[in-house]
Amino acid sequence: MPAKKKPTTTLSMLGIEPYKEKKGEEYMNEKQLAHFSAVLEAWKAQLMLEVDTTINNMKDATHYADPADRASQEEEFNLELRTRDRERKLLRKIDKTLKKIEAEDYGFCESCEEEIGIRRLEARPTAEQCIDCKTLAEIKEKHFGT
Repeated sequence: MPAKKKPTTTLSMLGIEPYKEKKGEEYMNEKQLAHFSAVLEAWKAQLMLEVDTTINNMKDATHYADPADRASQEEEFNLELRTRDRERKLLRKIDKTLKKIEAEDYGFCESCEEEIGIRRLEARPTAEQCIDCKTLAEIKEKHFGT
């Protein structure tokens, strides 16, 4: 029987242990804010490292004479640049989230102002809505195409 594959999460990719809540602990206390700040800073550092790697790879690229090889290389660069563009948007979202932590406004739904929840934030540290509001927004988007 094959071993169970561990799920790949943001925390596991960063080598950070999930936050262990204590019974009766206040939501978004200093320890929790520090934990999520560390998660976001580590994630940001990892993304910046990938940007540097991409830049170095593109600088050191071989110039192929064969048109097919050149086309393959250009397609790889295009894919890489699209990925970096998505990550650039994610970096902005991480910075916005870090500012919310500084303002102690992190962890609450922007729609209903209820707690987003530790587990949801562990899965998606930049979440701005609780699961109920996000699900409702996705249903509306799917139905109305907005």
